[in-house]
Amino acid sequence: MNGRTVLERFPAGGPRGSWPAEEFAQARRLEGLPAEVVMDLATDMFLVIVRSGDGADATA
Repeated sequence: MNGRTVLERFPAGGPRGSWPAEEFAQARRLEGLPAEVVMDLATDMFLVIVRSGDGADATA
């Protein structure tokens, strides 16, 4: 799984001016998780992930 844990998936075609994946990732960072947003081109989804090896023990 490329050394990552997917916390949440968001469709790429969200409402104009809305960034739900970024907002979700920011909330997780405030909780202490090193969350980041990546694009999965195959599914046209934004994924909020935590990379393995960062000391985070997140489960999907």
